[in-house]
Amino acid sequence: PTRRSSDLAFVSFPDPHHPFTPPGRYWDMYDPADFHPRLPYEAHKNPIPPMRWLHERWTKGERVAGGQEAFMASQKELQEAMALSCGMITMIDDAIGDIMAALHRSGRADDTIVVFTSDHGDYLGDFNLLLKGALMLRSINNVSFIWADPRAKAGAVSHALTSTVDIAPTIIERAGLKPYFGIQGKSLLSNLEGSTTLRDRLVIEHQDNMTRMGFKEPCMVRTLLAEGYRLTIYKGEEWGELYDHSVDPDETYNRWDDEGYTPVRLKLLEHLAQEMLSNTDQSPRARRRA
Repeated sequence: PTRRSSDLAFVSFPDPHHPFTPPGRYWDMYDPADFHPRLPYEAHKNPIPPMRWLHERWTKGERVAGGQEAFMASQKELQEAMALSCGMITMIDDAIGDIMAALHRSGRADDTIVVFTSDHGDYLGDFNLLLKGALMLRSINNVSFIWADPRAKAGAVSHALTSTVDIAPTIIERAGLKPYFGIQGKSLLSNLEGSTTLRDRLVIEHQDNMTRMGFKEPCMVRTLLAEGYRLTIYKGEEWGELYDHSVDPDETYNRWDDEGYTPVRLKLLEHLAQEMLSNTDQSPRARRRA
């Protein structure tokens, strides 16, 4: 029997991203006065050292707002950044609309899976911050993910813990192929209809390649999401983060040093160690001896 060849198109947009400069009509499409940052810096009860360092630079007028490092900004600046970001998002929406229209014109829309996602978010006003960095806030890590599949249930929503590393195994399984030995991640096909939990714990990794945000060396961060908590550790630092999402979904009260949360912290640290061991690359067993 003949098999129809498969095609893959990878389309990448740099926006929405800083610098906040959408072109043409997208520049002033939205009014900054219509936007209201949710979480001022003062909303955090006990900010961690890099957050305090960024705030001190801002208040002293020493911030660097033109590079690749997160910085704090005023209410007016945040509103402007939010409005411009929405302009960039609308620009991307229009571009994706053009792509989908071309797909329908080609006659392949009913035989094509479309995956939409992002590599990261932007602080975009949380605790007066802009851009991204080692602070593992939801605005950075909770990114959009859409799987549009002719065979899938339309409009299904899943809140299961998933990761970017799950995309490749999902595409491979959907194509009817077998993954290579040791591939990381899990196929999402089982929970695309929102009824199945893929995992109960998720690790998020951040590894910097330069020294910034007040750290003494490039920052290495590991985060665990589990059981309604977010635990984050920083290499070489005695402090860490622990947030209880059941009572503090905006992560405004760090419970790392709270004695009442010590049992939870120890349990989550053990879970994190086990997850990191599970994520270690594995090679096939050697069939011959040297």
